[in-house]
Amino acid sequence: MKYNFCLALCALSLTCLTQCQQSPHPSKWSDEKLREWFDAGEYLNGLRILPDASIDRQSFAVHYYEHKETWDNAFSYLKNTDFFNTPIGRVELGDGMYAIVQEYIPRDREGALFEIHQKYIDIQYLFSGVELMDLAPFEKMTVTEPYDSENDIAFGVVAEYSELTATSESFFIFFPTDAHRPSLKTSVSDSVMIRKVVVKVPVKR
Repeated sequence: MKYNFCLALCALSLTCLTQCQQSPHPSKWSDEKLREWFDAGEYLNGLRILPDASIDRQSFAVHYYEHKETWDNAFSYLKNTDFFNTPIGRVELGDGMYAIVQEYIPRDREGALFEIHQKYIDIQYLFSGVELMDLAPFEKMTVTEPYDSENDIAFGVVAEYSELTATSESFFIFFPTDAHRPSLKTSVSDSVMIRKVVVKVPVKR
């Protein structure tokens, strides 16, 4: 009896050790595992809008893993809302999350500053129109307007960045590590009204 108990205890310890060494937390995932998870899109729960390839996959996977209900609610809002018949302005989504439905003419790149946020993650989705968005790592941004905690924003300039094209076919996610400059004109959108929703996902709950 004692011998069998020891065998069982050893087996349990070995199982625990194996599970600890193979942590399922996304911070430990390989690039291949992150790519597979991102491309599979199960987190979308039926939302028929694609995530843009520029999204930081590890940051997304880690935050989704730790705050799944919040992200599920965000994607459910995007899936089930008729934005063309939604009033412009702020919409409270619960648990500290909210959305801002916007309408505007895109701006010139010249003179436009990059921005970063600390308290919220942006999901940005254009449901009408086309615009450019610039993206760069935060460490490459020279801050010109210090962080305003009340409005959760700081502004700055970046010398080298990636240029992204936003349409109704995909959404973008910007984390606190992402300096971004949205709402920019394209060659064909000088006077075309843009309609966008930005979902503000709390970094912490």
